[in-house]
Amino acid sequence: MIRPVRKAVFPVAGLGTRFLPATKALPKEMLTIVDKPLIQYAVEEALEAGIEEFVFVTGRGKTTMEDHFDHAFELEQVLGERGKDGALRQVASATLKPGQISFTRQQKPLGLGHAIWCARNFVAGEPFAVFLADDLILGKPGVLKQMVDAYNVVGGNVVGVEDVPREMTNRYGILDVVEDDGRLARARGLVEKPDPAEAPSTLSIIGRYILQPEVFEHLERHEKGAGGEIQLTDAIARTIGDIPFYGYRFSGDRFDCGSRRGFIEANIAFAMQIDGLRDQVCDVLKKYSRTPRKIYE
Repeated sequence: MIRPVRKAVFPVAGLGTRFLPATKALPKEMLTIVDKPLIQYAVEEALEAGIEEFVFVTGRGKTTMEDHFDHAFELEQVLGERGKDGALRQVASATLKPGQISFTRQQKPLGLGHAIWCARNFVAGEPFAVFLADDLILGKPGVLKQMVDAYNVVGGNVVGVEDVPREMTNRYGILDVVEDDGRLARARGLVEKPDPAEAPSTLSIIGRYILQPEVFEHLERHEKGAGGEIQLTDAIARTIGDIPFYGYRFSGDRFDCGSRRGFIEANIAFAMQIDGLRDQVCDVLKKYSRTPRKIYE
């Protein structure tokens, strides 16, 4: 029997050093794409896919996210008194229900696998999704909804994937594929950040996962992999043979918001989807593409 996916884990303990000094006091997941923080896009995608419980694996200085998904009583009261119903609805859209959201700490930066392991007691033996909020994807339906629909047919472990240039395989977890229908690829293994000459394919994992709870048995060993960190992909690989493993080619455009280029590109792409803002963005881009300016060293 294929068990439903009701829970999602959001590892958000990273320092965001590529966006300093902005992330000195602000979690990188709270950086905004147009007018909404990255983490809210991830939560909304999870809600669309039917997720009922949200587990955030945080670190020091991340309490802003807790406040963001809570009621802001003073702000809501002022907006109501001033008749700003639209703004009030926007504020309310970021509020999760009591008991629907949990927070736990990753006290040491030991890798993504360790961060997921920190959520083991909240997952409590159920299949669960994992979101890396840095991977923002513009698509309808959302990527996790697409993956859940596929998972409900095949079960097992399902990860979001996309093809990358071979010279970039050393940046990703890469699937060793045995069957591929163009949308769903069944794999017999995966390798974390392989040398391009040794990569079994160019099909790379992106920041969306549906995993069975057996992965925690392997994360429990705290074995270090690539980069001297506890890798989630290593634990997934050890379940292959006992649990079917699939890569799902999603429909949508992915933006790596952990990089400055990807972050800027995402802001442009999402702004272009907003009525009344698209033409303004085009005008700004035309202006600065005609007159490039050196603002700072």
